Amino acid sequence: MSRIAKYPVAVPGGVEATISAGQISVKGPLGTLIQELNGDVIVRQEDGKLSFEVANDSRQAHAMSGTLRALVNNMVTGVSKGFERRLNLVGVGFRAQVQGNDLKLQLGFSHDIIHPMPEGIKVECPTQTEIVIKGADKQVVGQVAADIRAYRKPEPYKGKGVRYSDERVIIKETKKK
Repeated sequence: MSRIAKYPVAVPGGVEATISAGQISVKGPLGTLIQELNGDVIVRQEDGKLSFEVANDSRQAHAMSGTLRALVNNMVTGVSKGFERRLNLVGVGFRAQVQGNDLKLQLGFSHDIIHPMPEGIKVECPTQTEIVIKGADKQVVGQVAADIRAYRKPEPYKGKGVRYSDERVIIKETKKK
């Protein structure tokens, strides 16, 4: 069995988990998330905890038990506390601002970039060069951050571009004569 799947997922107060017909739904103060269940994994709910067991002794079942446990744990964390990702804009004239449900980016192109936010994602700009993406679904928060970063990745000579707040960009030395 997967070492991760051995540990049950604790369901905190205010969060409700429901297992039904091939899917598990987790409802909390920040929203509701649904995950399809795999036939190789048996999910049981008892005493405010979710436990995961393999249905058969195949390699696929063992792998899916740990994967499903991690996904459900992220769902429980997401609907109770939420996830956030921070981005920084580095470069002269690089700015960001929130317009309704869209993010307007000025990244040195001849035009502004308008990035629409998906359902359930909130974006904030505490300063013009800082972006905070918040949401209940960890995968969607990470994907939105990656999409925004992809508009202008940090370049290796001056480090200009959109970078994660915890990202370290290695600056190359310029060519010498």
